[in-house]
Amino acid sequence: MFISPAYAQDAAAAGAGAVVMQLLPLLLIFVVFYFLLIRPQQKKMKEHRSMLAALKRGDKVVTAGGIVGEVKKVNETSDVVEVEIAPNIRVEVVRGTIASVVRPEAANDVKV
Repeated sequence: MFISPAYAQDAAAAGAGAVVMQLLPLLLIFVVFYFLLIRPQQKKMKEHRSMLAALKRGDKVVTAGGIVGEVKKVNETSDVVEVEIAPNIRVEVVRGTIASVVRPEAANDVKV
């Protein structure tokens, strides 16, 4: 009754600004989580998939269980890879359990 229409309109506009200020920290937290957690994880998964797709005979691999062996047979249609873990001992491992491919490094010996 004693409130002027101009004052009532100003209070409604301030309420909308308060909602934006309440949502701003949540949006900021989501952006930080995306760049620190989600995006690097997706990038790592993409690299792992491309590494598994590029497996070939003769690659030295490490499985998720820690077994080191040499790839002897890769079947592109199947999800199974044959790995030799010791002379004449071959096991079949699921392609997804291969954690990494070990690349041979050149010796860094310097003769003086």
